[in-house]
Amino acid sequence: MEKRIINPWQWQEKNGYVQAVEVTQPTATLYCAGQAAIDADGQASTGDMPAQLRQVLGNVEQVIAEAGYQCRDIVRFTVYTTATTELFNCFDLLTAWVARHGIRAAATMVEVKVLAYDSLKVEIEVTAAR
Repeated sequence: MEKRIINPWQWQEKNGYVQAVEVTQPTATLYCAGQAAIDADGQASTGDMPAQLRQVLGNVEQVIAEAGYQCRDIVRFTVYTTATTELFNCFDLLTAWVARHGIRAAATMVEVKVLAYDSLKVEIEVTAAR
């Protein structure tokens, strides 16, 4: 597999994403369901945004690893949030996670009215390729 990053501009680099990723000759692609701050027993978090974001990222890592991928294989992610301002206040957690794993992915963020449970504030959906 080969990945080519398309970035006509550089401003998005500080936000931890790229404008496009072209994947040629992948051997496998993994489409993950959105991961929210829900624990192994199915209990939704009632924590604040930083706590929920940490749990979401941990859940993404677990799904990716159990599928036999690495986080650096992520080529696309979508962030859904019910509280954009709260998310921006701890966005450094997300950008640090992206940098730590060497992720170069196209990304989109969308504010939504509600997630699966009323207490949830953030959900992340990823696609990985290798």
